[in-house]
Amino acid sequence: MSTTQPIDVAAFSGLVDLASERVGGKAVAASDEFFAGKENLLKPGRGVFIPDRFTERGKWMDGWETRRKRTPGHDWCIIKLGLSGIIRGADIDTNHFLGNNPAYASIDACSAGVKRSPEALHRAVWTEILPRSPLKPGTQNLFSLVSSQRWTHVRLNIFPDGGVARLRIYGDVVPDWSRITSEQMVDLASVVNGGKVVAASDMFFGSKENLVMPGRATNMGDGWETKRRRGPGHDWAIVKLGRLGRIRKIEVDTNHFKGNFPETCSVDVCNHLTGVVDALTWPEVEWKEVLPKTKLRAHTRHLFEKGLRSSGVCTHVRLNIYPDGGVSRLRVWGNIQT
Repeated sequence: MSTTQPIDVAAFSGLVDLASERVGGKAVAASDEFFAGKENLLKPGRGVFIPDRFTERGKWMDGWETRRKRTPGHDWCIIKLGLSGIIRGADIDTNHFLGNNPAYASIDACSAGVKRSPEALHRAVWTEILPRSPLKPGTQNLFSLVSSQRWTHVRLNIFPDGGVARLRIYGDVVPDWSRITSEQMVDLASVVNGGKVVAASDMFFGSKENLVMPGRATNMGDGWETKRRRGPGHDWAIVKLGRLGRIRKIEVDTNHFKGNFPETCSVDVCNHLTGVVDALTWPEVEWKEVLPKTKLRAHTRHLFEKGLRSSGVCTHVRLNIYPDGGVSRLRVWGNIQT
């Protein structure tokens, strides 16, 4: 079920793009990709247009584009979500596709093994989560979706053919916790395990969401960075852990931040099961310091384990940086609690 009324992209704020190649999303099969490959759908950005760039098959396009269909039917592309979860919205972006965009699109979803072959996926049970809906050329076509099931794959159907620059599938990550025991240490803050940065004092140069992304940062833009603070106080970011847990180790990575890393950091935690912790409510929460103020170095992975103070179980972590600057990743290693 969906709504095709106009939606502001801000409506998806706080949700994760489950299909992004950055988190492991992959286009595994398509009916046709004559002019442009299916893998472009999941790349960052909205795509670029280079007027004088052509290939032996025609105009080069930064997206997925099929040939003109001369037989009955429609084109489709199956995507394995990088992170399985509950889907809340979709962005079918036809940026730069003006005379060659599809007239309509729909989306199906299924829950299948992540190693299923394309042939096996064709035989899977698919559920329509976005009915056939009109698309506008050269724009972000945004759809709010109502779906409560955990999905692993989506199928984008375009009618009858044409090009789509990018596909974003926004939702909440739902990890498979059945494979993790309480004795194992996992990164409770990672987006892969359902962690989410729910608030930050500032993110002028770099998004707070970068803090919990997989892998190390590729460059300075792939981290969280605040503007230069000219008044009193300090900057901070709050992470909601993917699961209630007991913290054993913390990593603060200033990778690529050389002349703009924070001078000092500290980490607080709280156990706040009954309410929302965000930019408005965080001062009302009882925080416990687990890592006192500690000097940081440029372009370095800082691991803190032996010096951590006991905190009990917690739901949220607050990274404080003094006075400002950039951190590429925050890892919060611990044991899940039931």
